[in-house]
Amino acid sequence: MRWLTLYARSRQVPASLAAVVISTVAVWALARGAGEGPGDPRWPVLVLAAGAMAASIGLSGQDLALDRTAAIRWVPRRAAHVLLAGTVVGTVLLAVQSMGTGMTTTAFVVRDSAGLMGLVALGAALWGGQYAWTLPFTWLSFSFFAPPATSTPMQVATWMLLPPGTAAGTWTALALTVVGTTAYALAGPRR
Repeated sequence: MRWLTLYARSRQVPASLAAVVISTVAVWALARGAGEGPGDPRWPVLVLAAGAMAASIGLSGQDLALDRTAAIRWVPRRAAHVLLAGTVVGTVLLAVQSMGTGMTTTAFVVRDSAGLMGLVALGAALWGGQYAWTLPFTWLSFSFFAPPATSTPMQVATWMLLPPGTAAGTWTALALTVVGTTAYALAGPRR
């Protein structure tokens, strides 16, 4: 169990978890007084994106050379790290919203947390852990200001804000999860 503690500390898991909890509670408190109602997807997406971006810092260790030369298999550990981080981000939102008015459904949280963690993992594989947050931030910014999603390409571009039963949103999130997690698991974070 000592290796798990060392791994968690080297990946800044306690600080990331604190940031996920604080951002979730802060946005939940703001959303309660906003008056848009529980059907507005912007608040839960903001919570999930903030959580994924907070978890992104842990996708690279203190020393990349040490990570690459370690005598352990990194592929399953990297994939587990991404999937576990997405689970924690979604669980924190569901736990906080269970204390009062629900912001969204469980299906929405699962889809968006998985897709956002896939984006973060892809960002880590492309630009390193310190810049892994840029990809979900950019996509979220575009989604907030994009015109209404009437065509399939616009639905793919704004998948984060679509209702949970929408095929384009579900398939986009699934593709991002698989591609991002696979790229990060196989290649690791970029130097």
